[in-house]
Amino acid sequence: MIKKILAVTATTLGLGLSFAQAQEINFGIISTESTQNLKQDWEPLIKDMEKQTGMKVTAFFAPDYAGIIEGMRFNKVQVAWLGNKSAMEAVDRASGEVFAQMVNADGTQGYYSHLIVNKDSPYNNLDDILKNGKSLSFGNGDPNSTSGFLVPGFYVFAKNKIDAKTHFKLTRSANHEANALAVANKQVDVATNNSENLEKIQGRYPEKFKSIKIVWTSPLIALDPLVIRKDMAEASKTKIKQFFYNYGKTDAREKDVLMKISKLSGFKESDNRQLLPIRQLDLFSQRNKIESDAVISDAVKKERMALIDKQLAALN
Repeated sequence: MIKKILAVTATTLGLGLSFAQAQEINFGIISTESTQNLKQDWEPLIKDMEKQTGMKVTAFFAPDYAGIIEGMRFNKVQVAWLGNKSAMEAVDRASGEVFAQMVNADGTQGYYSHLIVNKDSPYNNLDDILKNGKSLSFGNGDPNSTSGFLVPGFYVFAKNKIDAKTHFKLTRSANHEANALAVANKQVDVATNNSENLEKIQGRYPEKFKSIKIVWTSPLIALDPLVIRKDMAEASKTKIKQFFYNYGKTDAREKDVLMKISKLSGFKESDNRQLLPIRQLDLFSQRNKIESDAVISDAVKKERMALIDKQLAALN
């Protein structure tokens, strides 16, 4: 009898612990700009999320994208806003799954990566940048950023058989906001950025924005996903998903919140298939880098490229 009581008590305590854990979540926010600005934009949505789901929701910030991915990997982050590349990393090694995608207020399906320079720069296009690389300082994006690193890494550098680390006089990495301000202040000659962040720069730092010139624009990039841990209790998952799918649909104040975050109209259902083009882009970039590598032997090069071709074929 005592054993039965102990067993029931242990089970009850276990269920209570699981319930408590399910009711407290950290929401990860990638470091596209300063934590102060991100907190200001996202805090109203997080408070609404708490109220509508009944959970305690805490914003989780890190100095780089990897901090959010690692936070999810060790279950310190249960839900996160991520870029497509960082979402790919979270899905592959942090027990994440895509469940939603941002939707622009103007109905457009994506955004663009850019290379930017100061308005006083004599350089006006990509050819100018690549030809004069040895005399330029370059502000690259976070290594897990889609628009700040992966997309320009492929379209600007890999396709032109260039290694950004050695092509420029100096290369450094920073978030979008820091790169934009560094260009405006003439602290770096050229940097990566994107159309969404430049709109924010225009609103927050109008005079700085006037000092920025775009010299390259990428093909369209799919809007950012939201990612949730796969092992979260289904009831909690459902609450979170329904909150995002319905947020801003009718309430005027919620619409204003979304506009301040990134000129959004809301979130739509999505899944890991959203990441397919990013996976292809990542593999193509790796393949081009191997193909142009002058150090490795032709045999090793052929073997590695064949492996990537097999992975690409599997994706198709």
